[in-house]
Amino acid sequence: MGHGVYLFWIPLGAGGSGFVRFNGRVYEMVRSRLERRPARDLYHTALRVELPEGGYIVETMWPRPDREGDGRGVVADGPVFASWLGFTRIFRYEVRSWRDGVLPDAAEAVGGPRLVISDLEVSRSLLDQAGSVPRLVWGRDEAGVGDMWNSNSVISWLLTRSGVDIETVTAPSAGRAPGWDAGIALAGKPDIRSDV
Repeated sequence: MGHGVYLFWIPLGAGGSGFVRFNGRVYEMVRSRLERRPARDLYHTALRVELPEGGYIVETMWPRPDREGDGRGVVADGPVFASWLGFTRIFRYEVRSWRDGVLPDAAEAVGGPRLVISDLEVSRSLLDQAGSVPRLVWGRDEAGVGDMWNSNSVISWLLTRSGVDIETVTAPSAGRAPGWDAGIALAGKPDIRSDV
């Protein structure tokens, strides 16, 4: 793998117990009917940033039971569903920028890792900004951009803010990444709050 930023399009719920995949299908069935369009496959996105000094996994996940976030590169976190629920770990998410980290479902990614950009300056900029992502409530549209904030929002926000031409980044055929548009929209708003 050469230097640069690689994007993974991972089917929602890949490698899990089936709970996330089932809920995603129900969500997409309802959304597609409301929007009068065919249902699509849903994706979760993650990045691998390859630099001369090493590789980094950038992803948003639920916290592990242990509280030692440094070991897995936690650089930010935020509440899930409602800000008042964020006091407990089960209702928080964490943003990781993990050197030599592991992406458990990497093998499930459709098309494998896709090179987004090979520019080292852009790659470093993306890593530098990982801890500055807006810490909005997961699953809500607090900023009123017409799309909910979630893990895909974090990835599209980072790509857009670091200078990647986001128009060239597209989901696999017949698929979509809920939250993707929220990250793009919020990347252009410097006044968006970055903590809760």
